[in-house]
Formats: sequence, structure tokens, C-alpha cells
Amino acid sequence: MLNVLLCGCYGHMGKIVTEILYERADITLIGVDGMPSQGVANFPIFTSFDDVNIASDVIIDFSHHTLILSLLDYAERSKTPAVICTTGLDEEIHARMKDVAESVPILHSGNMSVGVNLLLKLVRQAAAVLTDNFDIELIERHHNRKLDAPSGTAYMIADAINEELNSSKYYTFGRKGKDTKRKAEEIAIHSVRGGTIVGEHSVIFAGTDEVIEISHKAYSRRLFAVGAVKAARFLVKQEPGLYSMDDVL
Repeated sequence: MLNVLLCGCYGHMGKIVTEILYERADITLIGVDGMPSQGVANFPIFTSFDDVNIASDVIIDFSHHTLILSLLDYAERSKTPAVICTTGLDEEIHARMKDVAESVPILHSGNMSVGVNLLLKLVRQAAAVLTDNFDIELIERHHNRKLDAPSGTAYMIADAINEELNSSKYYTFGRKGKDTKRKAEEIAIHSVRGGTIVGEHSVIFAGTDEVIEISHKAYSRRLFAVGAVKAARFLVKQEPGLYSMDDVL
């Protein structure tokens, strides 16, 4: 049996992960959510990590950036591996994550989709071949309830590209004004928010007389939940360290 502690169980993604976990006969579930009770659950739910008194094998997190430091504190003192799927994390949280990963397996990804992580591999290959001869633009689209912009995945893509270029480029966000001529040293990231768009990411490599575009579209949030469960099964077998979905594939 795999005992999962789900952080953010009342959230939209948390509810989807719960459905996925219920489909697995070899998984038991407890939850943590700082929000007041939103209905009856068939598993124990705690309002704080300080209140958790049931051991788990792994944490799956789809919550809010304000909960991550307390999650990491709990993971460190209980030696529980954690799959962190929340985006919009600041430098303090990333630094704490690296610190905790010295004693506990931690996996963090801005996107749990297998397809998106394949896209990361493809854009790395494209950037290595095209080097600095193409202008690079990213467009990300999400639903109108998403809090952070650009998306964590957009940053992941831009960082992956930068790692392969001969000279690192800086990021710009959108364009406005009469003097916005594009500079060769930039990667421009554009964010669209509307409707119920699950998640779309497109990378444009624009050169002289040709354009290469690599894109991924998510049609259901279930794919993120399935990826998180896959990552959790991977992580419980690992030594302490900081992992990504690239390690899972």
C-alpha cells in the first residue's frame, strides 16, 4: 500500500487527484487543507501540518504558495518525500526546497504532464541546433482563475532554452508602446487568460524566411493528476535529493 498525504485536497486539482487516487486499490489517502471544510470526505483531513498525526509515505501537493514552507518543514521533520506541483514559488521557497532535499527526496515541477516534459526535451534540441540565429517567443494560455503569470511551465521552457544557447538571453513580458522593437538578446513571454483553457504552451523560433513552432495543449486536468501519482511512485524509491519530472520519464 502507498499512503498519500494530499495537500490542497479541497482545491480544484486536489479534487481531481482524489478521484485518481480512489481509482487505485493500492493507495490510501489523508489530506491537508487550510480552507474550512467543504463537504464530507471519506478520508481524514487536517487544517494544518502541525495537526497531522497519521504517517504517510509521500506528499502530493496542489495547493498555494503560502502553504509550501510549512509543507517543507513537515516533510523535513517527518522524513516524508514530497511531490510539489504548486507554481508561483519565490526564491525563499526554492532555497528552502534545496535545503530540505539534502535529507528528504523532493520533486518539484511547474507541470506534471508527460507531454509537456517531452516538449521541454524538444525545445532543448531545437535551441541547441538553432543557437542564436532565431528570435524566440513563448505564448502561454490558461483559464481565467489562474493566479500567477507567466505560468511556471513558461519559465521552465524559457530556462530549458537558455541552457542550450551559446549566450544566455533575458526575459521580457508582453509588449506595449511606440518603442518596443525586439532585441536579439530577449526571449519574450506572453500570457493569455480566459475561459476554461486548461493549459496551452507554444514556442516560436522565428528566423529569416522560416518559422518553427512547437506546442502542447492540455484538454483535461486529469493528465496533471496522473503525472503527479506517477511521480509519487517514483519518488518513494529515491534517495534524498531534488528531482524533476525529467527524472521520472
